[in-house]
Amino acid sequence: MMTKTVNIALQILPSSKSVHPYSIVDKAIEVIAASGLKYRVTPFETVMEGSYEDIMTVIKEAQEACYNAGADSLMTYLKIQSSLNDVTIEDKMEKYD
Repeated sequence: MMTKTVNIALQILPSSKSVHPYSIVDKAIEVIAASGLKYRVTPFETVMEGSYEDIMTVIKEAQEACYNAGADSLMTYLKIQSSLNDVTIEDKMEKYD
């Protein structure tokens, strides 16, 4: 099952005494955009599509980018949708696009 395409929603809430949270989150989104994974940014989280292992690697890199951008701490929330079949963003969003 974990070899199928999954969707993982990532929300990172950074805390910093010196850097605005939005600029820290932008660094996480840059990592996601550079990953080559299909993704969609929303106001509260970013949804990624790909293999479980690939996405988890990107999540680790995104967290590291936030610390490198000045975060003192992070609250990181994940939502994972997996299935016996592939899960795609379009399956959930096509009627809204």
